Amino acid sequence: MFPFADAGARRTGLPPVTVGLIGLNCLVFLYELQTGGLGVLTGGGSFHIDVFFFKWGFIPSELAEGRDYQRLLGGIDIASPIPTWATILSSMFIHGGFLHLASNMLFLWVFGSSMEARLGPLRFLLLYLATGVAATLSHMAIEPQSQAPLIGASGAVSGVLGAYLLTFPFNRIRALIVMILVTVIELPAVWLLGGWFVWQLIQGLTSLGLSSAVNVAFFAHVGGFVAGLLAVAAARALTGRPVLPRRPQPWGYWQDDAPDDR
Repeated sequence: MFPFADAGARRTGLPPVTVGLIGLNCLVFLYELQTGGLGVLTGGGSFHIDVFFFKWGFIPSELAEGRDYQRLLGGIDIASPIPTWATILSSMFIHGGFLHLASNMLFLWVFGSSMEARLGPLRFLLLYLATGVAATLSHMAIEPQSQAPLIGASGAVSGVLGAYLLTFPFNRIRALIVMILVTVIELPAVWLLGGWFVWQLIQGLTSLGLSSAVNVAFFAHVGGFVAGLLAVAAARALTGRPVLPRRPQPWGYWQDDAPDDR
């Protein structure tokens, strides 16, 4: 299932932060292609791309143990030019293949542009980065001894999805279904994103203890999503608005969240 449009979106113009984040991720991926060759498109590439991942990706055991890895077996330099804590941020802009990049950027465009229109550019950027950090730390909490670099925008994008679910639960999302037939359906966000979250949680629980055989950081997705939910819930509680919706409105907002333009 590939969501490609928010049928309930009400926005004008391009969202600058969302477009900027997509552009930055694409630029980094072009650098990866230059470094590792065309094999990077399918998740492969030369040895140089692995070194790049070790230098700029987030390695949980480095932060958990308080030491930086300097070299691989054979003396290959993998010392990061930035502090270990900073790789939490740099890792959000690195992807392990074209499909990895494309899926994250598609979700970011569909859901991020609506959230940016709702929050404004600065608050949306803070949400994106903060939930990305929370996602990375969630992964580290589950796999503190992992020496595999964590890369990808999935955790931050998951945070946007969690925030979107609590902000626009009744917006209808257009999604492409590719099975025996290719078709387009519309689902309320609460069903689409709720189902996505449950699937990530199931996948994460069944992969516990199998980190060496699993290439997807499911608990980064789970942690980011929960962080996005909590961020919106806390903002609503602090401003005296109901955390949960009372009833859907035709334009996709909650009853107590509708714009005051009537």
